[in-house]
Amino acid sequence: MTAPVRQRTTERPSLWRNREFVALWSGQVVSTLGAQISGTAMPLLVLATTESPSDAGIVGAAGTLPFLVAHLPAGPLVDRWNRRWILLISELVAGLALATVPVAMWWGTLSIAHLAAVSFLQGLCFVFFGLAERAALPKIVPAALLPTAVAHNEARSRGAALAGPPLGGLLFGIGRAIPFLADALSYVIASIGLLLIRSDLQNRTTTPPEPLWQATTAGLRWIWRHPLIRAAILLIAVSNLVFHALVLIIVVLAQQHGATSTTIGMMLGIYSGGGFIGALAASRFHHRFTPRTVIIGVNWIWAALLPLFALASSPLLIGVVGAACAFIGPLWNVVIITYTTVLVPNELLGRVTSAAMTLSWGVMPPASLGAGYLLTALGPTSSVLVLTMVMLVTAVIATASPAVRHAPPLPSPDESA
Repeated sequence: MTAPVRQRTTERPSLWRNREFVALWSGQVVSTLGAQISGTAMPLLVLATTESPSDAGIVGAAGTLPFLVAHLPAGPLVDRWNRRWILLISELVAGLALATVPVAMWWGTLSIAHLAAVSFLQGLCFVFFGLAERAALPKIVPAALLPTAVAHNEARSRGAALAGPPLGGLLFGIGRAIPFLADALSYVIASIGLLLIRSDLQNRTTTPPEPLWQATTAGLRWIWRHPLIRAAILLIAVSNLVFHALVLIIVVLAQQHGATSTTIGMMLGIYSGGGFIGALAASRFHHRFTPRTVIIGVNWIWAALLPLFALASSPLLIGVVGAACAFIGPLWNVVIITYTTVLVPNELLGRVTSAAMTLSWGVMPPASLGAGYLLTALGPTSSVLVLTMVMLVTAVIATASPAVRHAPPLPSPDESA
Protein backbone atom coordinates (compact mmCIF):
# COMPACT_ATOMS: atom_id res chain seq x y z
CA MET A 1 0.00 0.00 0.00
CA THR A 2 1.49 3.31 -1.05
CA ALA A 3 1.30 6.46 0.97
CA PRO A 4 -0.98 9.15 -0.41
CA VAL A 5 0.76 11.80 -2.43
CA ARG A 6 0.64 15.16 -0.67
CA GLN A 7 -0.23 17.96 -3.04
CA ARG A 8 2.29 20.77 -3.15
CA THR A 9 0.84 24.20 -2.61
CA THR A 10 2.63 27.42 -3.27
CA GLU A 11 1.67 30.33 -1.12
CA ARG A 12 1.91 33.72 -2.76
CA PRO A 13 4.30 35.90 -0.75
CA SER A 14 2.73 38.82 1.05
CA LEU A 15 4.26 42.00 2.40
CA TRP A 16 1.75 42.04 5.23
CA ARG A 17 3.45 38.99 6.72
CA ASN A 18 6.69 40.94 6.80
CA ARG A 19 6.64 42.38 10.32
CA GLU A 20 9.48 44.83 9.75
CA PHE A 21 8.01 46.27 6.57
CA VAL A 22 4.64 46.67 8.28
CA ALA A 23 6.31 48.48 11.19
CA LEU A 24 8.21 50.82 8.85
CA TRP A 25 5.26 51.44 6.54
CA SER A 26 2.72 52.00 9.33
CA GLY A 27 4.96 54.45 11.13
CA GLN A 28 5.55 56.38 7.93
CA VAL A 29 1.82 56.56 7.22
CA VAL A 30 1.46 58.54 10.44
CA SER A 31 4.62 60.58 9.89
CA THR A 32 3.82 61.48 6.28
CA LEU A 33 0.30 62.51 7.23
CA GLY A 34 1.72 64.69 10.01
CA ALA A 35 4.14 66.34 7.57
CA GLN A 36 1.26 67.17 5.23
CA ILE A 37 -0.73 68.63 8.13
CA SER A 38 2.10 70.92 9.28
CA GLY A 39 3.01 71.70 5.66
CA THR A 40 -0.48 73.05 5.11
CA ALA A 41 -0.48 74.97 8.37
CA MET A 42 2.96 76.56 7.94
CA PRO A 43 2.06 79.12 5.24
CA LEU A 44 -1.24 79.81 7.02
CA LEU A 45 0.70 80.61 10.18
CA VAL A 46 3.12 82.88 8.32
CA LEU A 47 0.29 84.77 6.62
CA ALA A 48 -1.63 85.05 9.87
CA THR A 49 1.46 86.33 11.68
CA THR A 50 2.96 88.76 9.16
CA GLU A 51 0.29 89.04 6.41
CA SER A 52 3.21 88.86 3.95
CA PRO A 53 3.15 86.40 1.01
CA SER A 54 6.86 87.04 0.50
CA ASP A 55 7.56 85.79 4.03
CA ALA A 56 5.52 82.68 3.25
CA GLY A 57 7.65 82.21 0.15
CA ILE A 58 10.86 82.53 2.17
CA VAL A 59 9.73 79.85 4.63
CA GLY A 60 8.59 77.60 1.79
CA ALA A 61 11.90 78.02 -0.03
CA ALA A 62 13.80 77.17 3.14
CA GLY A 63 11.91 73.88 3.32
CA THR A 64 12.82 72.86 -0.25
CA LEU A 65 16.42 74.12 -0.17
CA PRO A 66 17.77 70.80 1.22
CA PHE A 67 16.44 69.01 -1.86
CA LEU A 68 18.92 71.00 -3.94
CA VAL A 69 21.93 71.30 -1.65
CA ALA A 70 21.82 68.17 0.52
CA HIS A 71 20.93 65.24 -1.75
CA LEU A 72 24.36 64.73 -3.32
CA PRO A 73 26.44 64.82 -0.10
CA ALA A 74 23.76 62.88 1.82
CA GLY A 75 24.01 59.92 -0.56
CA PRO A 76 27.53 58.76 0.35
CA LEU A 77 26.87 59.50 4.01
CA VAL A 78 23.84 57.20 3.94
CA ASP A 79 26.02 54.48 2.43
CA ARG A 80 28.69 54.99 5.14
CA TRP A 81 26.76 55.79 8.30
CA ASN A 82 24.48 53.46 10.23
CA ARG A 83 21.18 53.54 8.31
CA ARG A 84 19.13 52.55 11.35
CA TRP A 85 20.45 55.56 13.27
CA ILE A 86 19.91 57.85 10.28
CA LEU A 87 16.25 56.81 10.12
CA LEU A 88 15.71 57.22 13.84
CA ILE A 89 17.62 60.49 14.29
CA SER A 90 15.92 62.04 11.25
CA GLU A 91 12.49 61.39 12.76
CA LEU A 92 13.44 62.63 16.22
CA VAL A 93 15.18 65.81 15.02
CA ALA A 94 12.25 66.71 12.75
CA GLY A 95 9.82 66.11 15.62
CA LEU A 96 11.82 68.26 18.02
CA ALA A 97 12.08 71.04 15.45
CA LEU A 98 8.31 71.06 14.92
CA ALA A 99 7.72 71.05 18.69
CA THR A 100 9.60 74.34 19.04
CA VAL A 101 6.93 76.14 16.99
CA PRO A 102 4.09 75.90 19.55
CA VAL A 103 6.59 76.61 22.35
CA ALA A 104 7.67 79.83 20.63
CA MET A 105 4.02 80.74 20.04
CA TRP A 106 3.24 80.33 23.73
CA TRP A 107 6.28 82.42 24.72
CA GLY A 108 5.51 85.09 22.13
CA THR A 109 8.92 84.76 20.45
CA LEU A 110 7.91 83.26 17.10
CA SER A 111 9.72 84.78 14.11
CA ILE A 112 10.09 84.18 10.39
CA ALA A 113 13.72 83.19 10.91
CA HIS A 114 12.60 80.56 13.41
CA LEU A 115 9.98 79.14 11.04
CA ALA A 116 12.48 79.11 8.16
CA ALA A 117 14.98 77.23 10.31
CA VAL A 118 12.32 74.69 11.30
CA SER A 119 11.31 74.21 7.66
CA PHE A 120 14.93 73.76 6.62
CA LEU A 121 15.57 71.16 9.33
CA GLN A 122 12.41 69.30 8.41
CA GLY A 123 13.44 69.26 4.75
CA LEU A 124 16.96 68.13 5.65
CA CYS A 125 15.61 65.27 7.75
CA PHE A 126 13.29 64.34 4.89
CA VAL A 127 16.27 64.06 2.54
CA PHE A 128 18.30 61.83 4.86
CA PHE A 129 15.35 59.68 5.87
CA GLY A 130 14.18 59.17 2.29
CA LEU A 131 17.62 58.09 1.08
CA ALA A 132 18.17 55.78 4.05
CA GLU A 133 14.71 54.23 3.69
CA ARG A 134 15.25 53.57 -0.03
CA ALA A 135 18.65 51.97 0.64
CA ALA A 136 17.34 49.90 3.56
CA LEU A 137 14.24 48.60 1.78
CA PRO A 138 16.05 45.75 -0.08
CA LYS A 139 17.38 44.60 3.29
CA ILE A 140 13.83 44.24 4.63
CA VAL A 141 11.84 43.18 1.56
CA PRO A 142 12.72 40.31 -0.86
CA ALA A 143 13.54 41.40 -4.41
CA ALA A 144 10.39 39.77 -5.79
CA LEU A 145 8.23 41.96 -3.54
CA LEU A 146 10.10 45.24 -4.08
CA PRO A 147 7.67 46.54 -6.76
CA THR A 148 4.74 45.93 -4.40
CA ALA A 149 6.59 47.60 -1.51
CA VAL A 150 7.36 50.65 -3.67
CA ALA A 151 3.70 50.79 -4.72
CA HIS A 152 2.58 50.69 -1.08
CA ASN A 153 4.98 53.53 -0.28
CA GLU A 154 3.55 55.46 -3.22
CA ALA A 155 0.02 54.91 -1.88
CA ARG A 156 1.21 56.11 1.51
CA SER A 157 2.44 59.41 0.07
CA ARG A 158 -0.60 59.90 -2.15
CA GLY A 159 -3.01 59.17 0.67
CA ALA A 160 -1.27 61.65 2.95
CA ALA A 161 -1.40 64.29 0.20
CA LEU A 162 -5.15 63.68 -0.07
CA ALA A 163 -6.03 63.72 3.63
CA GLY A 164 -3.33 65.99 5.10
CA PRO A 165 -4.27 69.42 3.70
CA PRO A 166 -7.93 69.33 4.83
CA LEU A 167 -6.85 68.11 8.26
CA GLY A 168 -4.16 70.77 8.46
CA GLY A 169 -6.65 73.52 7.66
CA LEU A 170 -9.19 72.13 10.13
CA LEU A 171 -6.70 71.80 13.00
CA PHE A 172 -5.27 75.26 12.30
CA GLY A 173 -8.77 76.68 12.60
CA ILE A 174 -9.19 75.04 16.00
CA GLY A 175 -5.82 76.27 17.28
CA ARG A 176 -2.73 77.53 15.50
CA ALA A 177 -0.37 75.36 17.53
CA ILE A 178 -2.33 72.11 17.10
CA PRO A 179 -1.08 71.10 13.61
CA PHE A 180 2.54 71.40 14.73
CA LEU A 181 1.92 69.42 17.89
CA ALA A 182 0.19 66.75 15.81
CA ASP A 183 3.15 66.52 13.45
CA ALA A 184 5.66 66.35 16.31
CA LEU A 185 3.63 63.49 17.81
CA SER A 186 3.54 61.72 14.44
CA TYR A 187 7.35 61.67 14.34
CA VAL A 188 7.44 60.08 17.80
CA ILE A 189 5.01 57.36 16.69
CA ALA A 190 7.08 56.69 13.57
CA SER A 191 10.22 56.40 15.71
CA ILE A 192 8.56 53.68 17.79
CA GLY A 193 7.89 51.74 14.58
CA LEU A 194 11.56 52.00 13.62
CA LEU A 195 12.60 50.38 16.90
CA LEU A 196 10.79 47.20 15.80
CA ILE A 197 13.16 46.72 12.84
CA ARG A 198 15.92 44.26 13.76
CA SER A 199 17.40 43.41 10.35
CA ASP A 200 20.90 44.52 9.44
CA LEU A 201 20.28 47.50 7.15
CA GLN A 202 23.92 47.92 6.08
CA ASN A 203 25.64 46.58 3.01
CA ARG A 204 28.86 44.99 4.28
CA THR A 205 31.89 45.61 2.11
CA THR A 206 35.62 45.23 2.65
CA THR A 207 36.45 47.87 0.07
CA PRO A 208 37.87 51.00 1.75
CA PRO A 209 35.61 54.03 1.22
CA GLU A 210 36.67 56.53 -1.40
CA PRO A 211 37.19 60.20 -0.47
CA LEU A 212 33.95 62.01 0.28
CA TRP A 213 34.30 64.41 -2.64
CA GLN A 214 34.61 61.46 -5.03
CA ALA A 215 31.77 59.60 -3.31
CA THR A 216 29.54 62.64 -3.75
CA THR A 217 29.74 62.32 -7.54
CA ALA A 218 29.82 58.51 -7.61
CA GLY A 219 26.06 58.34 -8.04
CA LEU A 220 26.16 60.71 -11.00
CA ARG A 221 28.92 58.64 -12.61
CA TRP A 222 26.98 55.39 -12.11
CA ILE A 223 23.82 56.87 -13.64
CA TRP A 224 25.75 58.15 -16.65
CA ARG A 225 27.26 54.71 -17.34
CA HIS A 226 23.85 52.93 -17.35
CA PRO A 227 21.66 53.98 -20.29
CA LEU A 228 18.34 52.72 -18.87
CA ILE A 229 18.70 54.45 -15.50
CA ARG A 230 20.06 57.58 -17.20
CA ALA A 231 17.10 57.71 -19.58
CA ALA A 232 14.61 57.04 -16.78
CA ILE A 233 15.98 59.80 -14.55
CA LEU A 234 15.97 62.35 -17.38
CA LEU A 235 12.38 61.42 -18.27
CA ILE A 236 11.37 61.85 -14.63
CA ALA A 237 13.06 65.25 -14.51
CA VAL A 238 11.07 66.46 -17.52
CA SER A 239 7.77 65.19 -16.12
CA ASN A 240 8.53 66.85 -12.77
CA LEU A 241 9.30 70.08 -14.61
CA VAL A 242 5.99 69.94 -16.50
CA PHE A 243 3.72 69.00 -13.61
CA HIS A 244 5.35 71.29 -11.05
CA ALA A 245 4.82 74.21 -13.43
CA LEU A 246 1.30 72.97 -14.19
CA VAL A 247 0.03 73.42 -10.64
CA LEU A 248 0.42 77.20 -10.68
CA ILE A 249 -0.94 77.40 -14.23
CA ILE A 250 -4.15 75.49 -13.48
CA VAL A 251 -4.74 77.60 -10.36
CA VAL A 252 -4.64 80.75 -12.52
CA LEU A 253 -6.74 78.99 -15.14
CA ALA A 254 -9.37 78.13 -12.51
CA GLN A 255 -9.42 81.73 -11.31
CA GLN A 256 -10.22 82.80 -14.87
CA HIS A 257 -13.25 80.53 -14.64
CA GLY A 258 -14.36 82.38 -11.49
CA ALA A 259 -13.12 79.86 -8.91
CA THR A 260 -12.86 80.89 -5.27
CA SER A 261 -10.08 79.68 -2.97
CA THR A 262 -12.44 77.00 -1.63
CA THR A 263 -13.21 75.80 -5.13
CA ILE A 264 -9.52 75.73 -6.01
CA GLY A 265 -8.87 73.64 -2.89
CA MET A 266 -11.55 71.17 -3.99
CA MET A 267 -10.05 71.08 -7.48
CA LEU A 268 -6.59 70.24 -6.12
CA GLY A 269 -8.17 67.66 -3.82
CA ILE A 270 -9.71 65.91 -6.83
CA TYR A 271 -6.29 66.07 -8.50
CA SER A 272 -4.63 64.38 -5.50
CA GLY A 273 -7.42 61.83 -5.26
CA GLY A 274 -6.52 60.53 -8.70
CA GLY A 275 -2.97 59.90 -7.55
CA PHE A 276 -4.15 58.06 -4.46
CA ILE A 277 -6.42 55.75 -6.45
CA GLY A 278 -3.63 55.25 -8.96
CA ALA A 279 -1.23 54.21 -6.19
CA LEU A 280 -3.70 51.60 -4.96
CA ALA A 281 -4.13 50.31 -8.50
CA ALA A 282 -0.37 50.25 -9.13
CA SER A 283 0.18 47.97 -6.14
CA ARG A 284 -2.08 45.36 -7.75
CA PHE A 285 -1.59 45.72 -11.48
CA HIS A 286 2.02 46.85 -12.04
CA HIS A 287 3.08 43.29 -12.96
CA ARG A 288 0.56 43.17 -15.84
CA PHE A 289 2.49 45.73 -17.89
CA THR A 290 6.01 45.51 -19.20
CA PRO A 291 8.35 48.30 -18.07
CA ARG A 292 8.76 49.40 -21.69
CA THR A 293 4.98 49.77 -22.02
CA VAL A 294 4.78 51.81 -18.83
CA ILE A 295 7.70 54.14 -19.56
CA ILE A 296 6.63 54.86 -23.13
CA GLY A 297 2.86 54.67 -22.64
CA VAL A 298 2.63 56.97 -19.63
CA ASN A 299 4.42 59.78 -21.45
CA TRP A 300 2.06 59.49 -24.44
CA ILE A 301 -0.99 59.46 -22.16
CA TRP A 302 0.25 62.61 -20.43
CA ALA A 303 0.86 64.26 -23.80
CA ALA A 304 -2.75 63.43 -24.76
CA LEU A 305 -4.27 64.62 -21.46
CA LEU A 306 -2.47 67.94 -21.06
CA PRO A 307 -4.39 69.80 -23.84
CA LEU A 308 -7.63 68.95 -22.02
CA PHE A 309 -6.69 71.44 -19.29
CA ALA A 310 -6.96 74.24 -21.84
CA LEU A 311 -10.32 72.91 -23.06
CA ALA A 312 -11.85 72.40 -19.59
CA SER A 313 -14.67 74.84 -18.92
CA SER A 314 -14.77 74.67 -15.12
CA PRO A 315 -12.51 74.04 -12.12
CA LEU A 316 -14.26 70.70 -11.57
CA LEU A 317 -13.30 69.50 -15.03
CA ILE A 318 -9.75 70.77 -14.52
CA GLY A 319 -9.59 68.67 -11.36
CA VAL A 320 -10.89 65.60 -13.21
CA VAL A 321 -8.24 65.96 -15.94
CA GLY A 322 -5.61 66.40 -13.23
CA ALA A 323 -6.87 63.26 -11.49
CA ALA A 324 -6.45 61.32 -14.73
CA CYS A 325 -2.85 62.58 -15.04
CA ALA A 326 -2.14 61.75 -11.40
CA PHE A 327 -3.76 58.31 -11.67
CA ILE A 328 -1.07 56.91 -13.97
CA GLY A 329 1.85 58.60 -12.20
CA PRO A 330 2.25 55.95 -9.47
CA LEU A 331 2.62 53.15 -12.03
CA TRP A 332 5.48 55.11 -13.59
CA ASN A 333 7.07 55.65 -10.18
CA VAL A 334 6.81 51.96 -9.25
CA VAL A 335 8.67 50.89 -12.38
CA ILE A 336 11.45 53.50 -12.15
CA ILE A 337 12.05 53.21 -8.41
CA THR A 338 12.06 49.41 -8.56
CA TYR A 339 14.53 49.44 -11.44
CA THR A 340 16.85 51.68 -9.47
CA THR A 341 16.53 49.58 -6.31
CA VAL A 342 17.11 46.27 -8.12
CA LEU A 343 19.84 47.25 -10.58
CA VAL A 344 22.00 49.48 -8.39
CA PRO A 345 24.45 47.69 -6.06
CA ASN A 346 23.25 48.21 -2.52
CA GLU A 347 26.55 49.73 -1.42
CA LEU A 348 25.94 52.47 -4.03
CA LEU A 349 22.19 52.80 -3.62
CA GLY A 350 22.28 55.82 -1.33
CA ARG A 351 24.64 57.71 -3.64
CA VAL A 352 22.77 56.81 -6.82
CA THR A 353 19.42 57.69 -5.25
CA SER A 354 20.76 61.03 -4.02
CA ALA A 355 22.09 61.84 -7.49
CA ALA A 356 18.79 60.82 -9.06
CA MET A 357 16.82 62.98 -6.62
CA THR A 358 19.10 65.95 -7.28
CA LEU A 359 18.56 65.64 -11.03
CA SER A 360 14.83 64.98 -10.87
CA TRP A 361 13.87 67.40 -8.07
CA GLY A 362 16.38 70.08 -8.97
CA VAL A 363 14.10 71.15 -11.83
CA MET A 364 11.36 72.33 -9.47
CA PRO A 365 12.65 75.88 -8.78
CA PRO A 366 13.13 76.55 -12.53
CA ALA A 367 9.67 75.09 -13.11
CA SER A 368 8.11 77.63 -10.76
CA LEU A 369 10.00 80.50 -12.38
CA GLY A 370 9.12 79.23 -15.85
CA ALA A 371 5.44 78.96 -14.98
CA GLY A 372 5.40 82.56 -13.78
CA TYR A 373 7.10 83.74 -16.95
CA LEU A 374 4.74 81.77 -19.20
CA LEU A 375 1.68 83.10 -17.39
CA THR A 376 2.91 86.67 -17.69
CA ALA A 377 3.90 86.38 -21.34
CA LEU A 378 1.28 84.02 -22.76
CA GLY A 379 -1.54 83.47 -20.26
CA PRO A 380 -2.71 80.15 -18.80
CA THR A 381 -4.22 78.58 -21.93
CA SER A 382 -1.14 79.10 -24.09
CA SER A 383 1.06 78.02 -21.18
CA VAL A 384 -0.77 74.69 -21.08
CA LEU A 385 -0.08 74.25 -24.80
CA VAL A 386 3.64 74.94 -24.25
CA LEU A 387 3.77 72.24 -21.56
CA THR A 388 1.91 69.91 -23.93
CA MET A 389 4.60 70.39 -26.57
CA VAL A 390 7.31 69.64 -24.00
CA MET A 391 5.55 66.42 -23.00
CA LEU A 392 4.97 65.46 -26.63
CA VAL A 393 8.69 65.78 -27.40
CA THR A 394 9.45 63.76 -24.25
CA ALA A 395 7.12 60.96 -25.38
CA VAL A 396 8.84 60.83 -28.76
CA ILE A 397 12.27 60.65 -27.10
CA ALA A 398 11.09 57.88 -24.74
CA THR A 399 9.75 55.89 -27.69
CA ALA A 400 12.97 56.29 -29.67
CA SER A 401 15.30 55.46 -26.78
CA PRO A 402 17.01 52.05 -27.33
CA ALA A 403 17.51 51.66 -23.57
CA VAL A 404 13.78 52.06 -22.92
CA ARG A 405 12.70 49.85 -25.83
CA HIS A 406 14.94 47.02 -24.59
CA ALA A 407 14.16 47.46 -20.89
CA PRO A 408 14.35 44.10 -19.04
CA PRO A 409 11.37 42.86 -16.98
CA LEU A 410 10.99 43.60 -13.29
CA PRO A 411 11.15 40.77 -10.71
CA SER A 412 7.93 38.73 -10.69
CA PRO A 413 5.93 38.49 -7.44
CA ASP A 414 6.06 34.69 -7.84
CA GLU A 415 9.85 34.58 -8.00
CA SER A 416 11.69 33.50 -4.90
CA ALA A 417 13.93 35.95 -3.11
